Amino acid sequence: QVQLVESGGGLVQAGGSLRLSCAASGRAFSSSAMGWFRQAPGKEREFVAAVSWNGGRTNYADSLKGRFTISRDNAKNTIYLQMNSLKPEDTAVYYCAARSAGQALIAVTSTAYNHWGQGTQVTVSS
Repeated sequence: QVQLVESGGGLVQAGGSLRLSCAASGRAFSSSAMGWFRQAPGKEREFVAAVSWNGGRTNYADSLKGRFTISRDNAKNTIYLQMNSLKPEDTAVYYCAARSAGQALIAVTSTAYNHWGQGTQVTVSS
């Protein structure tokens, strides 16, 4: 059974940093693109960042470029999201997602991802 488990969320002051991790199990994800999405209260889930199967290509939501960095370690079946200069509007539940095996290219729409984690809360105080 495929499982994605996020960690690293928490409460941080504005301007601070957090590093989210997503550990995948159940199968190797080295052939799958993976991504991060987030959902704030009362809002729809939105794309944050994505990384191709080998980490060679990344994509970010325009509003997050320069502050967030996605990376992956296929040897550990883990992806990361480094978040710097956090703002109160970054407060949300952050979800890790993976595409199906062999779908190596990044995607920005949630419907392109077949596997999801349970989410980790990030709260940024002003």
